Amino acid sequence: MTDVVIAGIGQTEVGEHWDIGLRDLAYAAIHDAIQDAGGLKPQSLFVGNMLAPNLSRQAHVGALIADYAGLTGIEAVTVEAAGASGGAALRQGYLAIASGMVDVALVVGVEKFTDKVGSGVDEALATTSDSDFEAVQGMTPTSQAALLMRRYMHEYEVPKDGFAGFALTAHTNGVANKNAMFRKAIKAETYAKAEMVSDPINMFDMAPNADGAAALLLTRRELIPSNWQSPLVKIAGSAASSDTLALHDRKDMLYFDTAQISAGKAMKQVGLTLDGIDFFEYFDMFSIYAALQLEAVGFAIKGNGWKLAADGSIGLKGKIPCATMGGMKARGFPGGAAGVYQAVEAAMQLRDQAGANQIADARFGLIQSLGGPASTAVSHILQRLD
Repeated sequence: MTDVVIAGIGQTEVGEHWDIGLRDLAYAAIHDAIQDAGGLKPQSLFVGNMLAPNLSRQAHVGALIADYAGLTGIEAVTVEAAGASGGAALRQGYLAIASGMVDVALVVGVEKFTDKVGSGVDEALATTSDSDFEAVQGMTPTSQAALLMRRYMHEYEVPKDGFAGFALTAHTNGVANKNAMFRKAIKAETYAKAEMVSDPINMFDMAPNADGAAALLLTRRELIPSNWQSPLVKIAGSAASSDTLALHDRKDMLYFDTAQISAGKAMKQVGLTLDGIDFFEYFDMFSIYAALQLEAVGFAIKGNGWKLAADGSIGLKGKIPCATMGGMKARGFPGGAAGVYQAVEAAMQLRDQAGANQIADARFGLIQSLGGPASTAVSHILQRLD
């Protein structure tokens, strides 16, 4: 199979962009990615977006962005898979190149949360759950995650501050990320005093909703410009999996089957074991999600995922560095763009462009995006090519 490589990356600062529209955000990331790729022009555009019809009153986002970016005439589609939309768009771009049907694919993730304020945002986010059995009862993603976290703490006797390590790690790593929404480290006592959002989830146990756009240009290795300077990054493995939409329909709500299945398939494609993964960009929309992903992927046994954060194992110099550029907690959660940001940040690590957050000699990175409580999971293995 041909090597699918990342030829260009681009991203905007994550935050509250009140004066910038959806198309403008996307174009800024696209411009930087094309420039980074030496001017390569795409034949296909795959847009990861989660809530534009609800928040921005804009559907048909693929055509909108292709038009605004001066790319009319190319294939342009939107991919929606809740929080995994960006990861799913990346997978479609990968498959397009790997199939040989497309030479250069542009993958863009974009979200504009500030196009709506107040309860309207919660209503929009609730559409990613089972409308007939969860959202109709008033369930929100945050309250659902709180139920998961409460059950987890009860089952495994986790102390009240057991999840603090996830927030402390993310905010420490976010300090050096110029595109992060929050660039200030926090202390354990800050976490302990944090305002409760949905007990036991406090404000540091959940990622802040934010605006942002990130972009990737994918192509075949042989089409990379001859004057290429940075180390090449290959998408070595790609897989996706789905589970029940409603959490109550699962045999074990404290085990993310899709995280295990998609990561396992991606690693099998590469012939890679867990020992070969140099860092893991998990989907830390909530602390409990990060713990359950660490367990499902295999870095910890059931009930022990939180301990990897508590003992420093997920730090930049730990056993398995995670959220290396701040994750969603410090960088912010830009909805359907989140998975593309993960890929951009992983590519930076593998290109030795992560600055103070650089993982020494990193060759393989695992990124994983989740839709809801792992109703969808999309995993990619990125590899540095010398």
